[in-house]
Amino acid sequence: MATLSYGSATGRWVLTATILGSGIAAIDATVVGIALPAIGRSFDTDLETLQWVVTSYTLALAGLLLIAGALGDRYGRRRVFLIGVIWFALASVLCGAAPDAPSLIAARALQGVGAALLTPGSLAILQASFRPEDRSRAIGAWSGLGGVATAIGPFVGGWLVGAASWRLIFAINVPIAAAVVLIAWRHVPESRDTTATGGVDVPGGTLVTLGLVGLTYGLIEGNPFSLVAGGLLLAGFVWWERRATHPMLPLDLFSSPQFSATNVVTFVIYGAIGGALFLLPIQLQQVAGYTPLQAGVSLLPITVIMLLLSARSGALAARIGPRLQMSAGPLLVGVGMALFARITGSGSYLTEVLPAVVVLGLGLATTVAPLTSTALSSAPASHAGMASAVNNDVARAAGLIAVSVLPAAAGITGSAYLHPDELSAGFHTAVLICAALCLLAGAVAAVTIRNPKAPVPAETPWHCAVDAPPAAPLTTRA
Repeated sequence: MATLSYGSATGRWVLTATILGSGIAAIDATVVGIALPAIGRSFDTDLETLQWVVTSYTLALAGLLLIAGALGDRYGRRRVFLIGVIWFALASVLCGAAPDAPSLIAARALQGVGAALLTPGSLAILQASFRPEDRSRAIGAWSGLGGVATAIGPFVGGWLVGAASWRLIFAINVPIAAAVVLIAWRHVPESRDTTATGGVDVPGGTLVTLGLVGLTYGLIEGNPFSLVAGGLLLAGFVWWERRATHPMLPLDLFSSPQFSATNVVTFVIYGAIGGALFLLPIQLQQVAGYTPLQAGVSLLPITVIMLLLSARSGALAARIGPRLQMSAGPLLVGVGMALFARITGSGSYLTEVLPAVVVLGLGLATTVAPLTSTALSSAPASHAGMASAVNNDVARAAGLIAVSVLPAAAGITGSAYLHPDELSAGFHTAVLICAALCLLAGAVAAVTIRNPKAPVPAETPWHCAVDAPPAAPLTTRA
């Protein structure tokens, strides 16, 4: 039963465990991006091999999120979360000790499995543990402070790679994971879907995993056969779930207009954010002459703004309902995206970069906590793990699609990124496309999102929070 209060000692321990647990996956996404050149030199590999170092992790994570959410709902969210954290730590050791590139790619895929197990569980634990009037505040703090990991990744990774070795970026996961296991074992209450009966839906899990892997692989590699096969497998998954005695994904989740609409908004806005933040560091480095570390530092105001505002945004949504913030927030994000079109070869931080970053940070602080909270609250509490997995998968799939499609749509193909004028023109087109998508997300939210009939009162929290979307590592370079 959800009985924890936001300000209780146990509540703080639960928040700490879930934030640190999801944080190690976020740290890994950013530090690996900045370490890719060093990994390439170490193993003398080509760019395609380095891409697989990233995509093997993403494919495993995206492909297994849904079944991991189902496992948590059925067998215990804390149990599956702890298995995921331990699995992730052991895979990190294998990554750091990898003797060659194929071994590293395989270990990264194992890391993705661990991340899939722990990611939906961390959010579902909050939904199932905190009493209704405190959930928005807890989720706001989780989403905000968890995003600090994404923000510090470039700094930690750059320092470790420069001072010692890329192998140490995986070693830092081990002590964090040990702390999470200790805290969760002692303080996190167990929860599960008590109505679940029968075994795990293995056919459904296989279909959705292979379907998402096929779709993701096809988009990244430009393989039409894989795209078609992935689409057919996902269609087969829906067909099977409608007929299975004990389906992995209860399709009646989508009978809630609020749940479906929230995931549509999630897909559009996270796609826009993922695409823009994939290209922005390249623009700053190739056109404006920033170093990778300077490109990461340039986005620091987003972290600061969201550190100050995310938990407050979640509390405000709990008082007045999410519709206003989910409508206005994407508009602010869109304005920030459009301002990125002002970045030129001069790269003046104060006049070209900072205004866009500040507006983008305000938009994200306004949007993310209400969006996440609404995705969970619009589903039954017994399906919190599955609702979290669906929303996570939607966000990650949106980022993958945007990163795969947006450069070509903006005219950035082949070696264009090596030519500043071509890259800059394409980047300006890309961020305007992303801005239009954000405006669309705001309009969809305004039309489809409804406030609860009786919003739960909530005090303004003083817990700082920050968030950053998981769609694309900020340090990725083409």
